[in-house]
Amino acid sequence: MLSRTTLKLVLLVSCAHALVHVFELSLPSVEQEIDAEFECGVRLTGLLGTAWRFPWGAAALLAGWLVDRYGSRSMLTIYLLGCATMCVCVATTSDFYALFLPMIGMGTFASIYHPAGLSLISQTTTPKTRPFALGIHGVFGSLGIGGAPLMAGLILSAQLSWRTHYWLLIPPTLLLAVGIYCTQTSTQHRTHVSVSKEEDSAHWWFFGMLVTIGVVLGITYSAFLHFLPRYLSDESLTVSSEVGGRQQLLAGGLLFLGCIGQYTAGHLARHRILEWQLSLVMALNVPCLIGMAFATGWLRALAAGTFALCHFMHQPLYNSLIAKYTPVSRRSLCYGFSFTMGLGIGGIGPTLAGFSPNDLTTYLSLALATGIASGISLLLAFQNKPETE
Repeated sequence: MLSRTTLKLVLLVSCAHALVHVFELSLPSVEQEIDAEFECGVRLTGLLGTAWRFPWGAAALLAGWLVDRYGSRSMLTIYLLGCATMCVCVATTSDFYALFLPMIGMGTFASIYHPAGLSLISQTTTPKTRPFALGIHGVFGSLGIGGAPLMAGLILSAQLSWRTHYWLLIPPTLLLAVGIYCTQTSTQHRTHVSVSKEEDSAHWWFFGMLVTIGVVLGITYSAFLHFLPRYLSDESLTVSSEVGGRQQLLAGGLLFLGCIGQYTAGHLARHRILEWQLSLVMALNVPCLIGMAFATGWLRALAAGTFALCHFMHQPLYNSLIAKYTPVSRRSLCYGFSFTMGLGIGGIGPTLAGFSPNDLTTYLSLALATGIASGISLLLAFQNKPETE
């Protein structure tokens, strides 16, 4: 089990994790309202989504290097202050094309979180306690993922502007920035856990296979989340004639199922069989995506909820495997590279979905790509013999 000090640190970092996903899901949650105001069309809102997501991944490699150089506490504070500033810029913008710059800026600042937060957790836990800690971390992330559309739905149901959503994000972000900056725990994280020779070894070939899987997961993840409220309108990527927050509320409720998946995977994860567990989760994603391709009416809610439950199970497993394959001395940089690939290249998901002719094509294509990635995860499992706990 986690010590009391480590648990407090995990919970604090996990709050920052929840917020990064609130920032991420804010644009998808109000995408239809932005479209309705500026009459820009689904292709342009898809491009706007990629404008946020691409730097979120692309800048993560640099962020990982900066974390190794300046420490997690300082970088997490910069991430929060930067995102709060970009929220002000988004909320005060009156031209659609002017939204691209603060969205790029927000994605860039948000890119700091995962290399900083995950490295901090991985270096303050042991191989046995790490999956559980990452499970808690993942639950908070899913709370943020589900909380953003829920918050947007409540705001829109109250007949308030989508800009109000961004204004309301600023106070908690600043409060958490002060809390993280004032704590000294993270500056001492390297002394909390003794590092074995095995823990400081590298397995670059396996790491490369894992990152390839991460790219496919990133594309699927971003395409699914960006257009989820629109998917739940059962209007197949066309502008909904009815805006009022109902799709956002439904999307938020379904995404909370990801918390169950994160916690379950974190609780059941075992260091010696992580590869096999990841293979199983990847295989479960395929029929879920096929179901989303063919679902209509309320079956769409069932299909999307089932996919959310299964999909988010991969995160504590995947992030534990990154720690398993990379040396402690380069852990932040490796997490950064992983997110550069998974979230940077994966950030093209909204654009691909926006240009896709219909949901059938979108989700069958994602199912095919996930099936290939599932095969890679199985190959990874066969190449790794179970270790002793």
